[in-house]
Amino acid sequence: MEWESGNELQKARQAYLPSIPHLLRSLSEVQFSPSNEKSDSQDKIKELFPLTSGQPFLQGQQGGSRTSKQLMVGVVLSGGQAAGGHNVIIGIHDALKQLNKQSRIFGFIDGPGGIVAGKSRELTAEILAPYRNTGGFDMIGSGRTKIETQEQLNASLEVVQKMKLDGLVIIGGDDSNTNAAVLAEYFLKNGCSTKVIGVPKTIDGDLKNAYVGTSFGFDTACKIYCEIIGNIARDAQSAKKYYHFIKLMGRSASHIALECALATRPNLALIGEEVAALKKTLTQLTQEIADLICKRAELGKHFGVILIPEGLVEFIPEMSVLIKELNQILLSDASGDISRISSKLTASSQSCFSSLPERIQQQLLLNRDPHGNVQVSLIETERLLMEMVGKELEKRQKEGKCAVKYFPLQHFLGYEGRAGFPSNFDSNYCYALGFTAALLIDEGATGYMASVTDLTKPPQEWGIGGVPLTALMHVEMRKGKEKPVIQKALVELNGKPFARFQRQREQWRLQDEYRYPGPIQFFGAPELTDQVPITLILET
Repeated sequence: MEWESGNELQKARQAYLPSIPHLLRSLSEVQFSPSNEKSDSQDKIKELFPLTSGQPFLQGQQGGSRTSKQLMVGVVLSGGQAAGGHNVIIGIHDALKQLNKQSRIFGFIDGPGGIVAGKSRELTAEILAPYRNTGGFDMIGSGRTKIETQEQLNASLEVVQKMKLDGLVIIGGDDSNTNAAVLAEYFLKNGCSTKVIGVPKTIDGDLKNAYVGTSFGFDTACKIYCEIIGNIARDAQSAKKYYHFIKLMGRSASHIALECALATRPNLALIGEEVAALKKTLTQLTQEIADLICKRAELGKHFGVILIPEGLVEFIPEMSVLIKELNQILLSDASGDISRISSKLTASSQSCFSSLPERIQQQLLLNRDPHGNVQVSLIETERLLMEMVGKELEKRQKEGKCAVKYFPLQHFLGYEGRAGFPSNFDSNYCYALGFTAALLIDEGATGYMASVTDLTKPPQEWGIGGVPLTALMHVEMRKGKEKPVIQKALVELNGKPFARFQRQREQWRLQDEYRYPGPIQFFGAPELTDQVPITLILET
């Protein structure tokens, strides 16, 4: 028999049966009723979404008698990968088939652009089978197209009407779910019966609120990163001569850095929101890291682990101002000429820019997104801090203030965490989200986000519901224009997870209380396989 590397685990994961809430055991008995939550929106949101704002929160419960007709449902994956996306789609499929065997599901190819272009494929049980409990978005692909122009909206409307879709499920982050709200309103305005439901996805963890406990993919990504951080910490403690600067994904919020810090106990973890609140400068951060290294050197320790959130540079006050100025200048000057562009900066930003290593200066100028803005993920923040700390330590050694052996190493943990086998938590959560989305469409709801509640309990005890998308939205200024958006959730500095971190971190600095989580466990005792994110437990 031919042996295929890794094939046995893949088969075992495909055979895994996600645990589902007791509520979903008999879909014909599930009904939705308005909850006690008050659905309120800003006046501007009510003005922009007159047909969908003010809808009630929906709570699933048993006791109904549901008779379901054949449904035609489209689904799209939007934005970056997050483990469990395939299980959402499979959950939708399985629920639709349980409701009515004649129902059909269609996947739009390569993201929202597939809706506009009318590119789709029917997803049958045979097509879906190999993707059960697998990572990635490769089944139908994903994309970052925003459906916002009149032409895109019209094209989308024409496509869903031509396909006679009863529902459209948009699986994505805050921007994608904002898109879902826009489409739900537009379809209603134009007399289209296609219902639009959003599903919360992002490994960054910044799509959560009082009604949505977490976005899917966050747990898996953090567990993958924690294994690597634990391995690095063990290596650091073994070799005893390296400082590891580890940058972690999370552009707009530091949830991943906080979760990984609580799970692995590094010597230092920077939280962007705290940096911004305390208005810490780049110089102050450099001094803070250098102080730590010098104190550890006094104890004979010349090694350590430092965690850095991807978006840190935008939380540092002078860097945030510098980036905004560069974004504006580069709209009309894309030359990449460092001295010419530097001359157009304000005096304070010129000073900040000139203090940066040339490599970082070039990254600020050359790595731009399609809108001309800095691509923060491509800025080597870990290298920036490594080099600036190196200069500070060199200066201190010359002054006789610190005797240290400094050998830094940089790491960026990013794409490794986006498409791995989903943890049991994400596998179960995503499958339940898919069921919930299908039921909301069958209910006739539109402009809602699928919600699974009580996530710190065993999956059998989870609840389901629907959150009005407009209740999550507010108006922000983007590119000089007011835009309705779902607000990103930042790390709450007065929240319980940060409070726990704050109480413990001083001890981690010098004591080396590293934890080694190891790889994700899929089989075995529940206390090994069904762990919930630490921050989620603390928040609830």
